Amino acid sequence: MRIGPFEFSEPVPQLREPRLIAALTPWIDAGKVGSLTLTALENHLDTTEIGHLAEPGKFFDFTRYRPTVHYEDGERYTTVPNVPIHHGVAADGTDFLLAKILEPHTFAEEYVDSLVEVCKYFGVSQYCRVGGMYDVVPHTRPLLVNGSLNGESLEGKHGINRGRRRPYEGPTSIMNIVSDKLSESNIDNIMLMVRLPHYVQLEEDHAGTSRLLGVLSSLYQFPDDLGDTHRGERQYTRITSQVEDNAEVTMLVQRLEEEYDARRARWSGRSGQSRPPEPDSEDFSTPLLPSVEQLLKELGEKES
Repeated sequence: MRIGPFEFSEPVPQLREPRLIAALTPWIDAGKVGSLTLTALENHLDTTEIGHLAEPGKFFDFTRYRPTVHYEDGERYTTVPNVPIHHGVAADGTDFLLAKILEPHTFAEEYVDSLVEVCKYFGVSQYCRVGGMYDVVPHTRPLLVNGSLNGESLEGKHGINRGRRRPYEGPTSIMNIVSDKLSESNIDNIMLMVRLPHYVQLEEDHAGTSRLLGVLSSLYQFPDDLGDTHRGERQYTRITSQVEDNAEVTMLVQRLEEEYDARRARWSGRSGQSRPPEPDSEDFSTPLLPSVEQLLKELGEKES
């Protein structure tokens, strides 16, 4: 069956107000936290692929998103970049759709409209997009997760940063229009973004991934142990031990910690709460010396 450019296997499952959780690459997938989060959910929900683009080459430039080659039992296979849509059912019977979305290179308007059409066909009740971005925050403090519901700050949920961020202005992804169109159709949309230390750019950031999974678990009653917290802790612990060998880098991290803690204290004073909220990371502005930034990036590469 076809829904716009998407092709779905028959019989198409009948879903009851499913939630759709999506990760967008490569625009907001720092440390592959969005992709890794979706993979963890696919495994937990024991999902099945039910659909994908029939002709992905219509939307994607394969010199930018490269096909990959792999072998199974001695046979050579080529995998072409696509947008697979998986379906799974949680323990409480809730239907979930999972989609790893790629940014389009051509026919972007049709691509956006087709994703909205898929959501409407299956009666999606909530669209949740997850990802990660680099920020000027220390790796030695709890990672910040900013969340929004229908464009407003999502507060009162475990793991969500309570600080309000100033509205962003500047270049963005065409895929944000998906959220806008869903809102116009009265479909709730949630955005979750973990802020990763910009000086340690791990190829796979498992601390960020486990942080996102923890927030999703609080929203959707998934098990608390979906994320590999120990692997993320080991990554950051090794970064710390290597940083301590360089006085210049150590001073930089200490300065980031001081700014982080100061904002946490200011928010605590404003809220009057016994448990201080996590700070908004927008106002962190510590610059990095080029030599320090290069060194820390090299440390991150070693831990990937």
